[in-house]
Amino acid sequence: MLLYMSNSAREGQSMPLHSVSVAGAVVREDGRLLAIRRADNGTWELPGGVLELSESPEAGVSREVLEETGIHVEVDELSGVYKNTTRGIVALVFRCKPSGGIERTSDESTAVAWLTPEEVVESMSEVYAVRLLDALDGHGPHVRSHDGKRLISAR
Repeated sequence: MLLYMSNSAREGQSMPLHSVSVAGAVVREDGRLLAIRRADNGTWELPGGVLELSESPEAGVSREVLEETGIHVEVDELSGVYKNTTRGIVALVFRCKPSGGIERTSDESTAVAWLTPEEVVESMSEVYAVRLLDALDGHGPHVRSHDGKRLISAR
């Protein structure tokens, strides 16, 4: 998969910029899903963040999950690609298994919890809950777009 970002201008027109992020849909053997409450806005989301230029998507997921939760993961597979059309962020979500560590908060998280799918639906906004639920269904990778608040239906 080739990911390309450009800020060059072609014939006086700006090329669109996209940021690539990665997130881990970490699923425990009992079916509970790892989630964080973000320190900056208090919302519940998957652990994740911006992919660094020098790292593979799988390495980025492992790093982000560990940094935000204290949990080491084994990355299984890409479960979905999600584009925020308002902010130009493309998120790659990978289904993962926990492989060690102890839950802890970080500068980016004020809580870390293992939620049931029902708790995910109750606690998270639609655009984040669907990422975890998609990882559970085994029919991915899913490709979805959203405006930051709601999913945008495919045409």
